Amino acid sequence: MTTPIAPSARIAEVSRKTAETDITVSINLDGTGVSSLQSGIGFFDHMLEQIARHGLIDLNVACKGDLHIDGHHTVEDIGITFGQAVARAVGDKKGIRRYGHAYVPLDEALSRVVIDLSGRPGLTYDIPFTAGMIGALDTQLVYEFFQGFVNHAGVTLHIDNLRGINAHHQCETVFKAFGRAVRQALELDPRAAGMIPSTKGSL
Repeated sequence: MTTPIAPSARIAEVSRKTAETDITVSINLDGTGVSSLQSGIGFFDHMLEQIARHGLIDLNVACKGDLHIDGHHTVEDIGITFGQAVARAVGDKKGIRRYGHAYVPLDEALSRVVIDLSGRPGLTYDIPFTAGMIGALDTQLVYEFFQGFVNHAGVTLHIDNLRGINAHHQCETVFKAFGRAVRQALELDPRAAGMIPSTKGSL
């Protein structure tokens, strides 16, 4: 019988303050999916909630951004800060599964997300949004969020919306699939306790 791994606390808090945004992100990678989200953009908060709930990550985001200009700095900088927090919380990556993938449908929409906690930032992204805005979120900024995340978390991320007519559904399936894929990649593998999941010996 395999003995379950007792993980050390995988938590982090990161603050980032610029002339454009003032952000604090705190996470617990082994949480239950509870969240407190204050980006100032309602639909974006709804998407961050999907990451928390489906990734079983406790996530707190507090941001004061220059929304009187537009949402660009807010969304991008939250992606950066979230990526930094994940990188800090995951630590040396010993014992994790490293790879994760998920397909998630919502009515007519279907998205696929594949992630590798590789230490190498890279984003391949194909979401043909059918609308430019969802609520107060400019759909162009979804790319900026994930680009900021991969650059600072050090992950390889492939995102594909395979089909969809409703932009809300397209976006929600992407964020739900991202949460599921992250959860799988971060999961501790009892057969690989204490091992780095790479033949190089480091990630």
